[in-house]
Amino acid sequence: MRIADIVRNKGSAVHTVEPDTTVCELIGDFARFNIGAMVVCEGKTVAGIVTERDVVRALHERGPSILAAPAHELMSRTVTTCLPTDSVDSLAETMTEQRIRHLPVVVDARLVGIVSIGDVVKSRIDELQTERDQLASYIHDGG
Repeated sequence: MRIADIVRNKGSAVHTVEPDTTVCELIGDFARFNIGAMVVCEGKTVAGIVTERDVVRALHERGPSILAAPAHELMSRTVTTCLPTDSVDSLAETMTEQRIRHLPVVVDARLVGIVSIGDVVKSRIDELQTERDQLASYIHDGG
């Protein structure tokens, strides 16, 4: 299975913010959209990513004043991305090795989707269910 299959199934909508969006607004978007990461974009180009974990760490280190700070102060500027043509297995490996939970999907430097570790797990569960159903059918039909 390819990343394009996941994006096609879940949709390509990605909630983004601009670098100057305040952390307070960012937190509101996390809650409003029920998401754990926000891609920071300059136009259609990925500039960084901010996760709930980034916000919690910044609150611990800098206190509540961080809420008025712009997102670009918290964002990770080095963003691991993937292509629609990448395999789900290779993405799972990347996410595990790099300990990241969200990867923007990019084509020609343009954001076209986002994949979470939950999407990868769901994809794998769906594959296993299909294999199980095929084996059960094979056994039931007598091969």
